[in-house]
Amino acid sequence: MPNTAPSPATAPAKRGRPGYDQQTVLRIAVDVFNRHGYEATSMGILAENLGITKSAIYHHVPSKEELLRLALEEALGGLEEVLTYDGATSGAPDARLEFVLREMISVLVERLPFVTLLLRLRGNTEMEREAMARRRAFDRTVTGLVAEAQKAGTLRDDIAAGTITRLMFGTVNSIVEWYKPGGSLSAPQLADDVLAMTLEGLRK
Repeated sequence: MPNTAPSPATAPAKRGRPGYDQQTVLRIAVDVFNRHGYEATSMGILAENLGITKSAIYHHVPSKEELLRLALEEALGGLEEVLTYDGATSGAPDARLEFVLREMISVLVERLPFVTLLLRLRGNTEMEREAMARRRAFDRTVTGLVAEAQKAGTLRDDIAAGTITRLMFGTVNSIVEWYKPGGSLSAPQLADDVLAMTLEGLRK
């Protein structure tokens, strides 16, 4: 009978613990934070969801707080970068506002779990409060764009710029509660729909 044992070159590799890089650990951790709440999530719960030991997590990050910091930077960094693009810094105010809103929605869709976590912060730690302060600074910049468009006469001025911004962000932020990436509604179409809802009633 011929020898049917696999040769060393063809033998299947032994399966061991799942291997993760830091970004994979971060994404799974953010999903767990969003399901259980950041404060209620222990390193033990994270380890259980990752299928590794707590000590293996520490190979990638020094603490749960560092995972939160990395996650918030994913969200805030993406949003803040939008404000540096040419479309946000040059051109007519209403065009800049439309550009920023469209890019905001793009960031939200691409980094949905991270933005979801950002929007659910309660400000219970210094890190959370700093993140919320950065978010408020972003909001103030957009409010400034609304005010510029009002002064230019392209947006109605019978509603306060701050109120307009809050209403627009209320619509945009609600996306995290119901939007499913990969479904029939694409990110560009979603942006078109949101802009139609939020801006068309404001234009003069």
